Amino acid sequence: MTRDDPSSSAPDDHHPDMPRGLIARFRNYFLTGLIVAGPVAITLYLTWWFVNWVDNLVRPFVPMAYRPETYLPFILPGSGLIVAVFALTMLGFLTANLIGRTLVEIGEKVLGRMPVVRAIYRGLKQVFETLFSGSGSSLRRVGLVEFPSPGMWSIVLISQVPSANVAARLPSQEEHISVFLPCAPNPTTGFFFYVPKSRVVEIDMSTEEAATLIMSAGVVQPNSDPQKKLAALAEMAEASRVANASNLASTTAAKVD
Repeated sequence: MTRDDPSSSAPDDHHPDMPRGLIARFRNYFLTGLIVAGPVAITLYLTWWFVNWVDNLVRPFVPMAYRPETYLPFILPGSGLIVAVFALTMLGFLTANLIGRTLVEIGEKVLGRMPVVRAIYRGLKQVFETLFSGSGSSLRRVGLVEFPSPGMWSIVLISQVPSANVAARLPSQEEHISVFLPCAPNPTTGFFFYVPKSRVVEIDMSTEEAATLIMSAGVVQPNSDPQKKLAALAEMAEASRVANASNLASTTAAKVD
């Protein structure tokens, strides 16, 4: 083989790598676009789904003479949502006076005498009063507990102290607190348990940041730089490509032998 032999020229050694570099760059750009457009698309889709769901729920109760589609050649999205907001506001206004409170008390007494409905109504009422109360502090603090084994820490949402009858039957005399441990990647499911207050390490993190951290399985850290996160994703993709190429080369060599 001579120096003038075309098979020994240096530029030919780089031709196989050029498509790989182009594909890797295309993949990185695609991931960047997906990261930017994905959350926006999902948010718009969920918002549109919620508006249509409320419209379909409220529209049957609105007379035809008061529906916008009666006078328009198309259905106006959000009209049912506006009616629902107005109706709930008026209900709250009427409930605030003496007559409204009296009607609510009569309705609660009727529901209180129904064996199955009574437990459902009281439980849901307590949940709604706790979640939508402006002065409530439930599930607004974030902490760490040692779970599921010593040395392993999990993020929890701190709730209220247990009631007197529950606290009296807890084995330890130490003050306990109730916490909710969300599961990844779906933070709406998890575990609820009582834990000694001294074993809860409260951290400076909002519930939104904790939910994002759990849903991303630790990929999106609070107060992290988006450019660093994108660079980390690109490095992970490149490392995966190199590892796959190495495994493919090893498998090919093993078959040849």
